[in-house]
Amino acid sequence: MIAEVFLILAGHESSLFPTDHKLHPAFLPLLHPGEQQCLESLGQTSFRYRKLKKSCITLSQSQSRYICALCATLNRILKDEYEALVISTEEKVLKRDANLVASGSFVPLSSVRAIFAEWDAPFAALLSLMDEIEAVPHWKPGPLIDLLSKRSKTGVSRIASILSRLSLAVQSVWRTQLTAFIVHGSLAAVDSLASEAYVLLDGSVPTCVSPQSRESIAYVGRAIATVKAAKWQKQLPRNLAQEHTSLLEQVFPEDRHAFDNVIAQIRTNVSEWLWLNVLTRKDVDDAVDSLANYFLLRNGEFSLSLIREIERMKVSRLTMHSGSAMIREQDLNLALLRASLGTTAQHDPSLSHLRFSMPAGPLRPLLPSLAATATLPPKSTSPSTTHAFPGTVDPTLFNSSLLGTPLDLTYIVSWPLDLFLHASDLAAYGTLFAYLSSLRKTHTRIHSCWTSLSNSQRARRRWTGLGEGGTVEDLKARAELLRCGWGVVRDMGWFLDTFLGYVMMDVIDVEYGRLKKMLGQEGNRGLANSSSMQSLATASGPPPPSISTVNQTLDFTSLRAIHSMYLDRLLTGCLLTNSSLTAILLPIFEVCERFVAQVERWGGDILPALLFEGSLKGEDEEVGAMVKERHQIVFEIKETLHGLLGSFYDQLSLSTSQQPFTAMDTSKSILMNASVANYTSYNVSKMAKGSEGVPADVRRHVERLLLRLDFNNGFSNPRVKEKKEADILVQGGLA
Repeated sequence: MIAEVFLILAGHESSLFPTDHKLHPAFLPLLHPGEQQCLESLGQTSFRYRKLKKSCITLSQSQSRYICALCATLNRILKDEYEALVISTEEKVLKRDANLVASGSFVPLSSVRAIFAEWDAPFAALLSLMDEIEAVPHWKPGPLIDLLSKRSKTGVSRIASILSRLSLAVQSVWRTQLTAFIVHGSLAAVDSLASEAYVLLDGSVPTCVSPQSRESIAYVGRAIATVKAAKWQKQLPRNLAQEHTSLLEQVFPEDRHAFDNVIAQIRTNVSEWLWLNVLTRKDVDDAVDSLANYFLLRNGEFSLSLIREIERMKVSRLTMHSGSAMIREQDLNLALLRASLGTTAQHDPSLSHLRFSMPAGPLRPLLPSLAATATLPPKSTSPSTTHAFPGTVDPTLFNSSLLGTPLDLTYIVSWPLDLFLHASDLAAYGTLFAYLSSLRKTHTRIHSCWTSLSNSQRARRRWTGLGEGGTVEDLKARAELLRCGWGVVRDMGWFLDTFLGYVMMDVIDVEYGRLKKMLGQEGNRGLANSSSMQSLATASGPPPPSISTVNQTLDFTSLRAIHSMYLDRLLTGCLLTNSSLTAILLPIFEVCERFVAQVERWGGDILPALLFEGSLKGEDEEVGAMVKERHQIVFEIKETLHGLLGSFYDQLSLSTSQQPFTAMDTSKSILMNASVANYTSYNVSKMAKGSEGVPADVRRHVERLLLRLDFNNGFSNPRVKEKKEADILVQGGLA
């Protein structure tokens, strides 16, 4: 019978246990209750062993190399430890070991049971593990490693040892995949860590890997794979690849500190090599300059030429008698080239990277509407409703102003600039271009209207002298209309001049200069060595107060962090992150466009021609009827404009006290944790959500705008005077 027991323990089937670990009823009368209990305990051990082997055979057919590695390791553990125990115990029985065979001829079942009792808890834990693994059709490496690591943290040493070895086996496969990705830039066809765009897939990285190392893995893998795919003339040196492979083979991801150090060292090496051989400082400077010139309108002559070219194209398409009046993307791209003629952009190679896109497709051009579309915001707003969605930027808010239909300016990024500029950065630039071009176009239109009104006034004064002409009945009305119109265009021009000066000088020029200075400081500082990086990473003191004081490796992550901060400060300084202010700015632009369109419809003058209306009475026409009609239109525009300007100033003043902006606090270092100072790319928008209010220097931008708008107390004094006059009228009984 003892031979039958060893066969059962080795995994063979037996008539003693027909189904599971319960003895056959026919044997129960022949056995002592103690023997029955020992046999059923041994049968349970054998049953669990067979079930584990069956699960291993089933899971070994999985396409996942991680599951296959787990099953192979488990089979090896069972063979080297459990099956070896069965053979060694049987060998002791055959050799009549005195410690096991009583009186040289009797083997107590209790002794055999005691030998295999050590496998009860491991088999139970392994069965629970295999059941959980079989319940999921496809396991990704991240959750699988997390599961094994979690289960290995137990107080039972034997279970912890077995599950730890299973976890290390799966981690070894994952480490091999990682080595292929960040050393050779290769992606596996099955169980790949990243997508074709070199973005880490969900579940591909275990949680024991820190967020900093996770981002570094994506960064290094994308860089190496992109260099390899682009067949760049210089590839990563073989000795550097061998060094990185050797470093990775020495650590497992569960050893978080050592793994982070290795990934950080690899990132530093790759960043230094890329910075010296692929994307140099000059490439970054050229890209930043080009984007600023064309998207931020720092090339003023080209931006004005482009606005005039698009206006000319709109008019020509609307007045053409034959052919298609539709405006297509190729027409706009041709307008880019025409606008560059005679400007400094004519010979700029960066101009070839600019492209216009029309999300709505080819459309007929639209002229400004004469309808009163601007609505006056409420005078009083509560803090809960004033800034409903602070920090959000609507990219479609101003993109219809330039053409009348949605229009986006894009920048074609090619290798190796795509290592530095991401789609989110280009989207921010596109939003800024739509906003600035809308402002610049409205400003240009108001100046053209001023010129038209001045020319008409000079021509009229040649015949009217110092007056405005007309009959005695409408002489005063014509003078009031003219002065009201001049007041409107003066106020429009003043506001647009002030606001454009603030945006271009106080925001764009200041932030652009700060960006160039920061890039220059980082570039001149050079690349820090590994020892200084490690000492910085292990520093336990508070983070340095400013980014300019950190001796960091200028890799693409640092560049992106600086550049993202630059874009975020531009959006904040231009008021685009405050939905309440942009909701007022757009109607202001529309009111200006409407006024200019009215003046153009009236022939470039506010007053009707002297011999056109008002000189002779018609049967049904009153003298000065057209003057009254125009005066009503101009006065309505004036009231709407002043109401919008007052609301804008109120909201701007309120924003400085309530701090609705969500800009990044650059007074704090973006390298908040020294261990990730050189290896983490920060999403400034996400960091901004946790910042408290507006940075001091960004708030000063807004304060400068408030000073520009109210330099002569134009917004504050009139309210006081109106209130005093109203009080006097009330006291005198006249109101």
